[in-house]
Amino acid sequence: MDLHKINSQHSFVLLFFIILLSPIISIFIYEISFLTAICFFLVVTIGISHGALDNIKGFKVLKSYEIKGKYFFYLTYILLSLLVILFWILFPLLILLLFLLIASYHFGKEDSQFVIKKKRKFHDLSFLLKGSIVVLAPLMFHTEETTKIFEILNVQLTLTNKDILLPFIILSLLSNLLVVNFKRDHYAIYCDWITIVILNWFFDPLVAFTIYFCFLHSVRHSISLIYELNRNNYKKGLKRFIKKALPLTIITGVLYLIAVFILTHSYDLDNAILKVIFIGLASLTFPHILLEYLVEKNGKKRN
Repeated sequence: MDLHKINSQHSFVLLFFIILLSPIISIFIYEISFLTAICFFLVVTIGISHGALDNIKGFKVLKSYEIKGKYFFYLTYILLSLLVILFWILFPLLILLLFLLIASYHFGKEDSQFVIKKKRKFHDLSFLLKGSIVVLAPLMFHTEETTKIFEILNVQLTLTNKDILLPFIILSLLSNLLVVNFKRDHYAIYCDWITIVILNWFFDPLVAFTIYFCFLHSVRHSISLIYELNRNNYKKGLKRFIKKALPLTIITGVLYLIAVFILTHSYDLDNAILKVIFIGLASLTFPHILLEYLVEKNGKKRN
């Protein structure tokens, strides 16, 4: 199983279908009355599943710190998630901006890991810039729709001149040079950047983000997890991944559904779903990234 080859092929194939199908799908997709619900379903299944092995990673971290009791991981993870939701209610603008920064770094790093053999000092900055295209593209191409989502998330954030985003978008593109340089077998990184731009050109922020999050970011992370489970046989690794990821994916999906049901008492269905998708993802992203940091830190200690 060649992890680099699989990820590269995934990037090329996804870009091909995005270029081929986006102009066609964008013509009729908004005629679907339950489009927001479809995005919600994809996020809580394919999207969420890439973090459904965090418990296994968490147990390894606990072991490295000589902490006994698996329930300690679950309690800590849930507590951090609830704190994020609480702070979002109290300080929505601050937490949103912090979430966008952390998410940009996370997206840039996780989507590039398969081409990086050795991390360098400038990589952290390049990860942030590279992943920022996920945030910048919807603001650039669908400013009004993006700011409406911010309003639904209780944040009043207006952008009077979207042209100021152009230099940052260019920096995001150039940051790929810092990550991998122009190497023949590293073109997948540039394919990913182009894919994100095309998605946001043709689709509104929710649809574009859903396709990116589920079919690029989540699939890429899942491929890495499958590789860790079985380096020699991809099919066996995939079966193990599905078996291990299914329980937490189902639990998280049920909790998301309960949250949507509760919020529909105060908001219409689409707005309730948007709140659950983005605030819910933020509540999971913070502990997920903290866990990834601890795993990486402990990996360095062992080396």
